[in-house]
Amino acid sequence: MERLATEQLLNWKRQKQRKPLLLDGARQVGKTWLAERLFGRRHFPAVHKVDFLAEPGIARIFDDGLEPQRIVANLEVSHEKKISLDTDLILFDEIGECQQAVDSLKYFAERMPYAYVCATGSNIGLLGSFPVGKVEFLELFPMCFEEFVMASEIRLLHEAFRERRRGETAHAKLWSLLLDYYFVGGMPEAVHAWFDSDGSPLERSKLVKQIHRSLIAGYQRDFGKYGGKLNAAHIDAVFGSIPGQLAKVMDDSVKRFVFKGVIENKSRYRELRGPINWLVQAKLATKCFPVDCRPVVPLGPLTKDNIFKLFLFDVGLLGHMLHMEYPDQRAQATSYKGFIAENFVQNELSSRVRNPTWSWAEGRSEVEFLHRRRDGEIIPVEVKSGSRTKARSLRAYVERYAPGHTVKLTGTAGKWPDKGRDLVWPLYYAQYLGEL
Repeated sequence: MERLATEQLLNWKRQKQRKPLLLDGARQVGKTWLAERLFGRRHFPAVHKVDFLAEPGIARIFDDGLEPQRIVANLEVSHEKKISLDTDLILFDEIGECQQAVDSLKYFAERMPYAYVCATGSNIGLLGSFPVGKVEFLELFPMCFEEFVMASEIRLLHEAFRERRRGETAHAKLWSLLLDYYFVGGMPEAVHAWFDSDGSPLERSKLVKQIHRSLIAGYQRDFGKYGGKLNAAHIDAVFGSIPGQLAKVMDDSVKRFVFKGVIENKSRYRELRGPINWLVQAKLATKCFPVDCRPVVPLGPLTKDNIFKLFLFDVGLLGHMLHMEYPDQRAQATSYKGFIAENFVQNELSSRVRNPTWSWAEGRSEVEFLHRRRDGEIIPVEVKSGSRTKARSLRAYVERYAPGHTVKLTGTAGKWPDKGRDLVWPLYYAQYLGEL
C-alpha cells in the first residue's frame, strides 16, 4: 500500500547534506514499512536495517563509542555486509529501545551529513533525552482517507478525489468508501485485510475487528511497559474514557474533555495531566483547543491548557471501542455519527493540515473547528455528519464576527461552483482546507 509521505522522504534524500531523519508516530501506523519497503528498497541499492526491538543485542555496535565511523564499521562486522555511505540507507528501527542509538544521531548530523541515516520510533515523545536540532522529524499518522482511496486501487476514483469533483456519481462512490473508512480506519494492517481479503463485507469486517482488538491490547500492554505500573491504570482509564464520554454528548458537537469520573477520586486537570499528556506524546490521542472569544491570530494564547477536546488518533479504533459494527457505520443511524464525523475531520486536519487544532465556543454556540488560512484569515468550519446543512452555531459566529469565508463539511456532494464566501464541501474533502 502506498503512503503519501514517501514524497517527503524523497525530498530529504535529494538534499546534498542532511540531518538524520526520524519517522515518529504511534505504534503500528506503518513507519517501518514506509522507511524500508516503500522508500528504502525502491530508492537505494541497499538498506542496512538495525531493529533494536527484535535484536536487543545489536546495541553492541555502540560499545566503542558514538563516533559514526566506528558505529558503521561495527555494523558492517555485525551484519557481515559492506556499507556504502554514498549510496546506501542505514535504518535504525524502533530507535527508542536504545538510548545510545538516539544519542548517536547528533554525531551523524555533525560528522557525517552526507550519509543516509533514517530512524523510526514509537513513543519518541516519552524519551528522557533527545538531540534537539540535530534530527529532521516526519510524523506518520494512520492512513488518511486519500490513502484509503489509493488502497482501494480504483484509479479513476482517486483521480476524481484529487480533482475534487462534485458530481453525484463520484460523490456516491466516495461517500460509500468514507463509510467503509469509518469502520476500518487507517491502521495499515486493518486496511490491508479489508482490501486484500476475499469474502463479503461482513466476513472481512470480522477480520478487521480481530485486528482492532489486537491493536488495542497491544497499546494497553505499552501502557505498562512505557508508562510504569503505577501510571498504567490511569493511562488506560483516560484512553478508554475518550469514546466513553460520548454518553455525555447530547447534540452533534463534541464537548470539552471532562476530568471528573475518569479516575476514582481525581477530578481536576492537574491530577489527570500526566496520563493525558502521555497519550498525546505517544500519538494515541490529539487535542483540539476551544476559543471562547473573538478568534484572532495567533490562536494559541486565546486557549487554556486545561480546556480541550480529546480525540482518538484512529477513527476505526474509535468505532471498535464503541462496539460499532460494520452495518452501524454504513447505516449512519446511531447517535454517535456526529462524533465519528468530527473525529474523522480532526484526524484529517492533524495528519494533513495542522496540529494542534482549534474550535470556537461561546455560550450555547459551538463551531467544530477554526482553520487559519495562509494569509492569516480565520475560517470557521462546521461539521455535519448527514445531509442536513443548517448550522445555527455557524450563523451565530457569522453574525458576531463577519468572517471572510465559512466552510461546512457535510454528507452531501457540496455546492457548485465552489466560489464565494460560504463554502459547502463533502466531509471527505477535509484535507483540502490546507489549500485555502
